[in-house]
Amino acid sequence: MSSVLVVNNISKSFKDYSSEFKRIFSWFGLNFKPIQEHQILNHITFSIAAGEAVGIVGQNGAGKSTLLKLITGTLKPSNGTIHVDGRISAILELGMGFHPDLTGRQNVYHSAGLMGYKNTQIDSVIDEIAHFAEIGEYFDQPVRTYSSGMQLRVAFGVVTAYRPEILIVDEALSVGDAYFQHKSLARIKEFQKQGTTLLLVSHDRGAIQTICTRAILLEKGTIIKDGNPEEVMNFYNALIAEKENNTIQQIVKEDNKVEIISGTGEAKVVAISILNQENEPIEYISVAQSITLKVKIQVFEDISQLVLGYMIKDRLGQPIFGTNTFHHDNVITNAKKGDFYEVFFCFDMNLGVGSYSISTAIHSHDTHLSTNYEWKDQALIFNVLNSSKKDFVGTAWLKQKVKVTHVK
Repeated sequence: MSSVLVVNNISKSFKDYSSEFKRIFSWFGLNFKPIQEHQILNHITFSIAAGEAVGIVGQNGAGKSTLLKLITGTLKPSNGTIHVDGRISAILELGMGFHPDLTGRQNVYHSAGLMGYKNTQIDSVIDEIAHFAEIGEYFDQPVRTYSSGMQLRVAFGVVTAYRPEILIVDEALSVGDAYFQHKSLARIKEFQKQGTTLLLVSHDRGAIQTICTRAILLEKGTIIKDGNPEEVMNFYNALIAEKENNTIQQIVKEDNKVEIISGTGEAKVVAISILNQENEPIEYISVAQSITLKVKIQVFEDISQLVLGYMIKDRLGQPIFGTNTFHHDNVITNAKKGDFYEVFFCFDMNLGVGSYSISTAIHSHDTHLSTNYEWKDQALIFNVLNSSKKDFVGTAWLKQKVKVTHVK
């Protein structure tokens, strides 16, 4: 499959000069040495095929927005080349290009004109954009009277009025309300079916794993992981937790799933299993079966407060349910080096049919972002079967009582 976007060894830096005159003269080839240089991107290389949906993730300051501005041509790289085959539509900053004193309608003509469309072309879609934005009479009011969500509605309507070859969205969807997010995602998915390539920058794990077929993780201006969205997001999650200790292990298991383990190591999960009511380990579980999740912890250093949590994820890596001992008033206190603890979570497996994984986390407080001793993805894989329940669809089993009455 041919590539619609090729990013080849690009770098980007911003230079500070002792005067603006020296900055301007440097544009014309005069060799003035900057007093300081900020390196934002370092030797970035990747390509994207037609129809791919790629998520760009990373912590604030990683270089995500700068990368997108280089791809769209609003910035020029310091080194390297970018080849784009097709028309790009992008929302890089909320309301970017909107004039606050112009109405929404006037800004549509202005923004679409900058994208290369003629007035006659905009005339043919202006009603559709207004209908999609659903802001009523505000469409003919100045943009300075808009909320951020209203600006997003109009901006998204403009960039998707015509199906682009490449659609770039930078965090904008996180501003919209839930209804508009669903509406926007539906339009994105429809474009994908028609062959549009998508670049999505988001901190929303669910959006990345639902929409994207690939994810690229940036850290300090370099690509540190490029691959399956679930594996990349697991690694990203570990990276966020590892602000004090960047020890992250990647272990390829027998089923080719990648287990990500991170943490400072003062405590670790050494055994995990699901037990039936006879306390026997099981891998296949019936819908609504009563089970016990048993987790064994080993302590390697004295710890004043220790919390164990777990998260059930579906086959796409989407979180289904999670909790921890902090929220159930069962915090382990004054754990000593060499101690072992067993933690039991008892519940009915009210999940739909499918394959699931369990991630575990050992930390000091209510979340793994507070002193992460160990985070382990893919710690356990299990399957849910429908051996006795009525047919149903979905990821949850909700016990039903159905009553039908004849009304005359």
